Amino acid sequence: MPSIATARLVLRPFTAVDRAPFFALNTHPLVVESLGSSPSRAESDAIVDHIEESMARDGWGLWAVDVAGGAPFVGMVGLHRVRAELPCAPAVEVEWRLHPDHWGHGYASEAAAASVRFGFDEAGLEEIIAFTTTLNTRSQAVMERIGMVRDPAGDFDHPRLPEGSPLRRHVLYRVTASHARPTVAP
Repeated sequence: MPSIATARLVLRPFTAVDRAPFFALNTHPLVVESLGSSPSRAESDAIVDHIEESMARDGWGLWAVDVAGGAPFVGMVGLHRVRAELPCAPAVEVEWRLHPDHWGHGYASEAAAASVRFGFDEAGLEEIIAFTTTLNTRSQAVMERIGMVRDPAGDFDHPRLPEGSPLRRHVLYRVTASHARPTVAP
């Protein structure tokens, strides 16, 4: 399975040791604030199972992120196929989810940019998207920092979130292989 090294980070396949900190990440109140809910431990482990299956199938996917020479498992970043139920499907999304203790260091931008480069250079993708709730301005800033462009015509209401939820409306960003490669200095 492929790994990616950046100036400060190592993006690597998940291991069994990552399951407990991944669950802690998914249930942290600041993370749940953007996701709308938190999974049970069994649901969190099932997400890791899916991540591992996708990596084995595609040769790319969502990676566990370590700070090189420092903190192990600060979150996950990488690429995944968008669920068919979403209006932007079929597509490949760049996604990140870092523990709040590691926000504000540029790790999400650095790892997301490396993932996008991998998607274009190694996986041969033509386009990569990203989306988030309209309220998640931190993630929107990451999208812009890595060279993605907002596609207002692609904004959508997330079908898994209930009517009236402030998290339901999502913004869509895109970047294509012909676009300048994203670069983010640490």
